[in-house]
Amino acid sequence: MRHWGFASALRSGLCAGWMFAVCIATMHAQDRPYFVSYSHDMEDPGEVEIESKTALVGSRNPFGAMASEAEVGIRSWWTAGFYLDGQVTDEDSAIYTGFRFENRVKPFKGEHTINPVLYFEYESLSGADKTLLEVAGHDGEDDVDIPNGIARRTHQHEGELRLILSSDAHSWNFSENFIAEKDLGHAPWEFGYAVALSRPLRAPSGKSCSLCRESIVPGLEFYGGAGDTSSLTLRDTSHYVAPEVGWNFSKESRVSFSTAFGVTGTSMGTIYRIGFSHDFDHVPGFPRLTH
Repeated sequence: MRHWGFASALRSGLCAGWMFAVCIATMHAQDRPYFVSYSHDMEDPGEVEIESKTALVGSRNPFGAMASEAEVGIRSWWTAGFYLDGQVTDEDSAIYTGFRFENRVKPFKGEHTINPVLYFEYESLSGADKTLLEVAGHDGEDDVDIPNGIARRTHQHEGELRLILSSDAHSWNFSENFIAEKDLGHAPWEFGYAVALSRPLRAPSGKSCSLCRESIVPGLEFYGGAGDTSSLTLRDTSHYVAPEVGWNFSKESRVSFSTAFGVTGTSMGTIYRIGFSHDFDHVPGFPRLTH
């Protein structure tokens, strides 16, 4: 395994500090600590959430990658989001890798035993993107081991679809995501999955508190690839198990941590993740939208 040099560690630390500062300066946060899975939580109309998700990987060529998102509730059943992605690789470079535009649509009103959500995303990314927001097809460690100068020459226009099934029961949340992803120019459909569960240490009381058990939300995610249309299989694919925890330190803000462990030969060894989010009930200058 390669080790971080002093200069690269300093650069990464400054980058992480910048990420934190941006999040705090721009920060009702959703209380799920998930990094790959989605639940049926939606933004209220006119509500805006600012969020970042950072992945840190230390094996082979160590890197840090961040996706920064602005998400807005268009209607009670429709939430849209826009991501900007970037990464810094040890002994290589720091680069912007592209953007994503997502939409989540909840077709049925109210709460149900199982709440389906339809997810649509367009991605315009270079081959150097390492944000690891999903695992599909035969994605593996080799895909993030290409030098930035070579990887960034490849530009990907992709579409991603998800069927999200989410349930709440006795303060627990259970979420299942079925993922289909395709390069819009060529290549077959690639498939993946993400399954998650979480529960606060104490059932929510409706009161706002920073240092109490109900503000701490442990969770667990499982995610990985499932091959493609030419080979729908779990063979030679990457899979991860990720214990995580979220801390809702105010009514509007949350920080989350995760350590994902690869469980197959093609997986990365360990992925460390940190996330920040802050919700604005209504941003000045943004119209109050109706349901």
